[in-house]
Order: sequence, then C-alpha cells, then structure tokens
Amino acid sequence: MSNFRRISMIGSLFLVFVAAPAFAEKTESKIVVVNKSAWAIHELYFSPTNQTEWGEDQLGKKTIKTGEQFTLTGVPCGKWDVKVVDEDGDECVVEDVALCGVTDNWVIDDKSLLSCQAKS
Repeated sequence: MSNFRRISMIGSLFLVFVAAPAFAEKTESKIVVVNKSAWAIHELYFSPTNQTEWGEDQLGKKTIKTGEQFTLTGVPCGKWDVKVVDEDGDECVVEDVALCGVTDNWVIDDKSLLSCQAKS
C-alpha cells in the first residue's frame, strides 16, 4: 500500500459504517453519507482494493456541509477503499469496505475525526 493511501492527516475524517441487510440478487449499492462533523466534506473517492489509483471525485462540485447528507447510487459490488477530503484538505482513507446490494449509512462525526487523527 502506497504512503499516498495511508491515513496520515491532522483534523481528518473517519467514516463510521452502519450497514443495512444485503440482498444477494442486487449487484449495486446505495450509500448515504451523513456529515455530523464540524468540517465540510469536499471530496469523496473510491478505488477497488486491488488498485492503487483513485477513481473520480464522487461529489463533483457538491460539498457535504455540516448537517447535510449526500446519496451515491450505483456502486458496483466489490471491496473498496474510500477516501474523504475535508474543507482543510485533510484526508482520511478507510480500506477494504465490502459493498454488494446494500444501503449503507456512513456517519461522519467529530469523534470519528479524532479517531482518524490518532491513527496518523
């Protein structure tokens, strides 16, 4: 794993996953990112766990402000690394997230941010 993808940031973000039941017949997932932190989320990237390059910023020009949420649909089944970038440019990477036919709520809060910072 490259240093680029390792968690090493100050005041960074960490995702807390609350998974809903999976349905085997579905091949895509829906993710609802809920920002309960004090920082706006400016970027959200996915990369298959077996690749070293990040995909496109899933937020585009959208920002997930404090108290807002963002829904991402059509995420193909697989294992993903997820990178979140906050308003200060701080990054947090969560590795090996399994998704397949689920609706996941990802809550980002200040406690999670401190946890991610402690791991850097």
